Amino acid sequence: MRSTHKPLTVSFFGHFGCSNAGNESTLLAVLTRLRRLYPDGQFRCICTDPDAVVTRYGIDAVRITTRTVRIWDREIPLTRRLAMALVGLGAELRQYVRAFWTLEGTDMLIIPGTGLVTDAFGLADWGPYNLFKWVLVAKLRRSRVLFMSVGAGPIDRAAGRVLARTALSLADYRSYRDVASREYARRIGLGAKRDRVYPDLVFSLPEALLLSDPRPQGARRVVGLGLKVYEGKYSASNPRPETYSSYLESLAAFAAWLLEHDYDIRLLLGDADTFVIADFRSALQGRLGTYDEGRILQQPIESPQDLLAQIAATDVVVATRFHNVLLAMLLNKPVIAISFHHKCSSLMSQIQLPEYCHDIHSIDTKRLIAQFRMLEQNRAAVEQKLGEGADEARAALDEQYALLFASR
Repeated sequence: MRSTHKPLTVSFFGHFGCSNAGNESTLLAVLTRLRRLYPDGQFRCICTDPDAVVTRYGIDAVRITTRTVRIWDREIPLTRRLAMALVGLGAELRQYVRAFWTLEGTDMLIIPGTGLVTDAFGLADWGPYNLFKWVLVAKLRRSRVLFMSVGAGPIDRAAGRVLARTALSLADYRSYRDVASREYARRIGLGAKRDRVYPDLVFSLPEALLLSDPRPQGARRVVGLGLKVYEGKYSASNPRPETYSSYLESLAAFAAWLLEHDYDIRLLLGDADTFVIADFRSALQGRLGTYDEGRILQQPIESPQDLLAQIAATDVVVATRFHNVLLAMLLNKPVIAISFHHKCSSLMSQIQLPEYCHDIHSIDTKRLIAQFRMLEQNRAAVEQKLGEGADEARAALDEQYALLFASR
């Protein structure tokens, strides 16, 4: 007799299909797990670049919004924004209708991980306004709304706080990737005391993706140097313009020390901010004049798999991007985090290695070198902590998946 059981239908919401390897790793992790749990499941992504998601993951995808008018943009005069709002009201109502039909038959709307609960990059696009809109429409569709291991903060605008708080309050389930994010949700007025804290979803990536080191024995040791543009408001309430130049100069001095001490360097990214490599090389050339460019390795990174392969080809990682640090942990690579956001320091504390965290706002080359030397000296103990921490994180995420999905 043919089964009449309806396959699970899940829609994901987030800044996906972009060049951010951390976000893509998150979607890959949760999608792989749900495909394993529900082989006949139907999956859709509401995202920034649907064409890329369709190509990479083979699932249906739609754009978060088809509107380009930005009434929230503070650079547009208020009088003009008011006129745009009046003209665009009908168009925005059609976006709600579009969302309503898109979510037809959806059992769950999942907001999987990433630092989505912030207005640092605006209220529109994947910011708090569209998050609120899709969550509201999902509830009207009687879909369950799940926030899984999300990151929160900063949220500086009054409108951003209202929209984020309302979206979170409508959820059937909320968990945060660290205590600091849960505390941020509480500070914007959400009753989050009983909400759960589970590790970042990337810790649940399939172990088959975690490559071993392909380099030959006796090769010169390689340090993965993870670069990042400075995020300004995302990093500090009062960002200083000199932070980025100080960061580059300090890393150039550190790189010069590495080259002098017979290390090669592999440059790591995690987004489309490739110009930071040119800025770094310029700072390094200004310090050294000429240097053997063949000892500074650089390859394009177009997917989480590319980033994993490049981290696997290092001995030690010193990285700024959150998921560069996390993926190094998964590959059991001793790592120093240059923290630009509370999520970085939270991650290093979670893994019980806070002494290897370095604040980007007070970056100091001598202290960074001292941390690096300590990391090399304590390599065996650090690797043990990394292995134990990653295992604990995977086990915690297994618990979350079982809590949310196993009983269906």
